[in-house]
Amino acid sequence: MRFATITDRLAGLGADKWAVHLRARALAAQGREIIELTIGEPDVPTPPELVETAAAAMRAGRTGYSDGRGEPGLRRALADRYTARIGKTVTSDQVMCFPGTQTSLFAVLTGVAETGDEVLVGDPMYATYEGVIRAGGATMVPVPLRPENGFRMAVADLAERITPRTRAILLTTPHNPTGAVLTAADLDAIGELARAHDLWVISDEVYDELVFDGVDHASALSRPALDGRAVVVSSISKSHGAPGFRSGWCVGPEAFTAKLLPLSETMLFGNQPFIADMTERAVRDGSPVAPGMRSRFAARAARLADRLGGTGLRVHRPQAGMFAMIDISATGLNSHDYALDLLERQGVGVMPGSSFGSTLTGWVRVALTVDDPALDEACTRIAAHAATLIADPVA
Repeated sequence: MRFATITDRLAGLGADKWAVHLRARALAAQGREIIELTIGEPDVPTPPELVETAAAAMRAGRTGYSDGRGEPGLRRALADRYTARIGKTVTSDQVMCFPGTQTSLFAVLTGVAETGDEVLVGDPMYATYEGVIRAGGATMVPVPLRPENGFRMAVADLAERITPRTRAILLTTPHNPTGAVLTAADLDAIGELARAHDLWVISDEVYDELVFDGVDHASALSRPALDGRAVVVSSISKSHGAPGFRSGWCVGPEAFTAKLLPLSETMLFGNQPFIADMTERAVRDGSPVAPGMRSRFAARAARLADRLGGTGLRVHRPQAGMFAMIDISATGLNSHDYALDLLERQGVGVMPGSSFGSTLTGWVRVALTVDDPALDEACTRIAAHAATLIADPVA
């Protein structure tokens, strides 16, 4: 039997990247005591008032077909949210609603890049980015995010990789997996480069409510250099502890959303009205859980760095989000082999940096979403493991 070429383009880009996580789950199912630091699940349940809003909407009959752009009330709420945050008017016609950030990214990338085109994306990157680029036939061009630059994208590295086939730059700020946050100056420089080459700039800002104290976050929508070419995607998955509700959106120029509408309607024709009602409340009321997550994740990143000091492992402190990176190059193992060895010998599951790109072959990603006693125990096990691999640890 024959298959479409998209299946070949996406081969190896799904569950293969999560092999260590799946192995950790399998060991736990066998009865092993596993500390799971692999995936980014919020450490709080969805606020009960949001669950009740969704349930009440279902009871009220909000279970029919949706507007192809998304429910009008939710789009107005999102327009008001971004207008207040970026200091310039955003209209509801600039907003489209999707089931989560992932679907939004798929639609946006499909709308701007196709076979023969190239999309520049920072390496490391979230594990699904290569798939959403390659699905439409475009080629992903990695741009190294260097540890010495705090894993922030440098415009010189971008400029080196632009060709006549380049159509877009895909940013993540705050960044997953490193927790780096682009500055306003970074975005301005990227915007000038994009304008010079007539490129779209797509910014995944799903962690924008999990920015740690003392760090300034600038949205791509707020920068004049990106006017008319910036598209932001986000959702309530992280900010409101609601990943399973799959409620996200994109915000871009009105001409962009108008052009994207037939694609959105072909894919799914809007999101579920009862989830839209819940999301509208979430957006208008703000998140009751994000401040606590910000505080806990920042404190746990500091705790991780303190506990692993002197082991020969080096922790990169994030500026936002729910992950920290550990430089494991002193062990002599690549990230995949290290993660498997740590899991089998110490029962701690971490994500290999290689799941996020070639830049992190000597790093692993650690989720900060377990409670403090579990994190402390994980640090004890990680330190014991390092002692077996590193002959002369340094602070």
